[in-house]
Parts: sequence; C-alpha cells; structure tokens
Amino acid sequence: MKLGAFLVPSRPPERSRSDNRCWELEELVRLEELGLDEAWIGEQIATSWGTCDLPELIIARSLFETNRIRLGTLGYLLPHNNPIEMANRIAYLDHVSNGRIQLGIGVRSLPADNIIAEAEVGRSSRLSFELIETMVDLWQTEAPKIEYGRGSMEATGISLPWLGRDCKPLQQPHPPIAIAAITPSSRNLRFAGEKGYIPISLSVDPDGSCTALHWRTVQKGAERSGLSPDPEAWRIVRDIYVAPTDAEARDCAVNGIMGRCWREFILPAYLEMGLGATLKRDRSMPDDAIDIDYLVENVWLVGSPETVTERLFDLYIRSGGFGYLLAASYNAQDEEQTWERSLRLLSQEVLPACNRLIKKSKNCLASEDVR
Repeated sequence: MKLGAFLVPSRPPERSRSDNRCWELEELVRLEELGLDEAWIGEQIATSWGTCDLPELIIARSLFETNRIRLGTLGYLLPHNNPIEMANRIAYLDHVSNGRIQLGIGVRSLPADNIIAEAEVGRSSRLSFELIETMVDLWQTEAPKIEYGRGSMEATGISLPWLGRDCKPLQQPHPPIAIAAITPSSRNLRFAGEKGYIPISLSVDPDGSCTALHWRTVQKGAERSGLSPDPEAWRIVRDIYVAPTDAEARDCAVNGIMGRCWREFILPAYLEMGLGATLKRDRSMPDDAIDIDYLVENVWLVGSPETVTERLFDLYIRSGGFGYLLAASYNAQDEEQTWERSLRLLSQEVLPACNRLIKKSKNCLASEDVR
C-alpha cells in the first residue's frame, strides 16, 4: 500500500484565501518531506467553506517547492471549464512538472455548483464524460475534431489541426486520469473501469463493505471493454488522525479542524445530497443520529498508531485490497504541530506496520494455495 493525500477544500469561512493558499503550499512541501507518493488538490466553488476555484494554480506554484511528489486535481468540475482550455493547461503543467501531473475528475458536485455550471443534477456526469473524451481526443489526435455540448448549448464541431500538435502532454498517451465516486453503484466507477482510468473511492462506510462494492463496479465497467483493472491503482480516501494515545487522537479529531469541517460543512452536505446512508452502519438509523461522536467511532480512522494500523488493515481486508491510501488533509493552521505529528506517525509507523500485515496475509494465502 502506498500513501498519498487529498487536500480537502476546508478553508474556514473566517480565513482568507491568501492564508489558505499559504497553508496548502506548506502542506504539499510537508507531504513530500514525509515521503508521500502523491497529493490531490480539491476544487470547490459554491460554498463558504473550502473554496478552491483553480487547483492548477496551487499545483503550478508548488512545482517550485517540490521535486518528486506527484500532483493532481481532485476533482475538476468539468462543466465549469472549457475542455480545450483545460487540456492545454494540463498539458502545459505536465511539461513544466516533468511529468508529475495527474488529472482527477469529480463528476458530482454540490447542487449550487451545478446551478452555476448550468448542468442539471443527474446530467452532469454524462456531460463530464463527454468533456473527458474531448480532452483525450485533443491529446491523442493530430487533427482532432472537437464536439461537445455544454448546458443548453447545441453540440459544436470544431476542427483545429494546429491545436492537436501544440496540446500534447509530456506523459503519453496522456497524464493519468482519475475519477472520484462516493456511492458503490456510481456510473463514475463504471466509466473509470471501462476506460482504464484510476478509480478513487471517497470511502466513508463504517465496515468497508460498501467500499468493496466500488471495486466490483469498476470491474463491471472494465468487462464492457475487455480490460483487466489493477487494484494496485485503486485509491481510497479516508479521514485519519493519529496521536500517541487513542484519547489524544480522539480529542484532536473531534475538537480540531477535521471535526469542525465535518460538523459545519461536510456532514450537512452529505445529508442534503441524500448520501447519509453511505455513513450508516445500520441503514435503519435516522440521519440525525449521525454526529461527530458517531463518525469518530465508526467512519474515521482515529487513534494510536496501533489502533489505526488495526483499523486500516481491517479496511484493506474488507474492501478486497487497494493500492493507495489517500489521507484527507485539512487546513490545520491552528493545530499545525499535532497535525504534522499525525502525518508523521501515519507515514512512518502506521503504513509500514500495515504493509507488514498485508505481506503476512498474502504469504499465508500463498501457502494455503500451495497446500
């Protein structure tokens, strides 16, 4: 299992965008120093919490401060963007970064984001898939003919031979493309499987059984195009807080930025979009029973290194196995020391211990197969 991070759009309403930009840059440098393999920067527009309109600007600035860590958007809300302009920007960043860029797509967004983008809820995914294909065509075709529709506009055909030559990224055939999803039957995951893109699961179910269904959906999509998806490419996003003791970790998670962001923004958004069921251990429990105490005990991975290792390994086994753990990263300016300590414990103690358990379990399975 490899380790990455997802920078959650989590700027508190009272904090300036400038402060948030400084924190994100510091966090990306910290993540590279701690040895993480990749970091994904979220995009959010229509909310007082966590606004990040242009994640590629943060990525571009961080290229001067980092050398190794792979950087990606997660996820670009494509209906907000012109695919020709975006393909050109991503290709440019790919060259400037010497091939460290990944493109993450977030198909479903907040209802207000869909209104701004003039994309009907339920239609935004189809439109996003069209726009992804438009970008790929630009990257792979010498004389692409661009056809796409946006909002109520009719599809337009454009032939731009020169753009096909000038829009080529460094990574061939194109930078890795990832698609994020929350629900197990998401068409995003089927599309990722069908096209061979990276599936990223926002894993919030208590026991990992729902997360396991995510991979089955990817496999069903892959069957349609005769592909064999690799679980080592599968990314799982999870909220994690590690401290020397369970009690301290719980206090940091509940009373820090993670708890506040969930309390004021993320949990209300989940419930507003009808996603409360994904958080429930018992589907019959009422939505108002989901509070921070429930989340810290059932959804988040919070505790000492030993506790988090045990819970992470359990998630790995129940989900069927995945290649990357993406730790949710919040704007922790007011708790920088405990936040950095959590990341350090995760990368230097939890991950190695969990990988030893994974290796041991695979060796046991191999021995059983031999017998």
